[in-house]
Amino acid sequence: ARMAAENHCEFPVPPAGGLGAGGPCRRCSSAPLPGAGPGKWVRLNVGGTCFLTTRQTLCRDPKSFLFRLCQADPDLDSDKDETGAYLIDRDPTYFGPVLNYLRHGKLVINKDLAEEGVLEEAEFYNITSLIKLVKDKIRERDSKISQVPVKHVYRVLQCQEEELTQMVSTMSDGWKFEQV
Repeated sequence: ARMAAENHCEFPVPPAGGLGAGGPCRRCSSAPLPGAGPGKWVRLNVGGTCFLTTRQTLCRDPKSFLFRLCQADPDLDSDKDETGAYLIDRDPTYFGPVLNYLRHGKLVINKDLAEEGVLEEAEFYNITSLIKLVKDKIRERDSKISQVPVKHVYRVLQCQEEELTQMVSTMSDGWKFEQV
């Protein structure tokens, strides 16, 4: 039930006038959250999409932007929307995997999302363990792509024995010879 409560706010309601994404979440309002003590739950408005999570989740990485946000860092100037959600001008599509990583410590990226987008967000939020994990995943993916099976090329040469030395010396390196 807890994960469901944390995930319910990922679909924004269009603002008055219906222009673009944004505005309060369908189920979020400025009313207090049921069953939550003061300061336990945090609303984030990331690129017009509302996310609801716990302060504990956001504070998992003490060097991150989200940790500083929860600590009300005076050097961090962050506005809030009409529901009290912190306004963050980032792509909400890539924020989901970042938030889920903070929730359970595992990197889960939908196949239609680019790892580079998640890396960009991890770097923005300064979540060092996630940055390393995504970079490793990108390296692993790229190494699989570059491991193309070797294709053998065969040349059949017909020559007299005395011509063989000259023919071999004019061929480029990397050729192997077999007598058939």
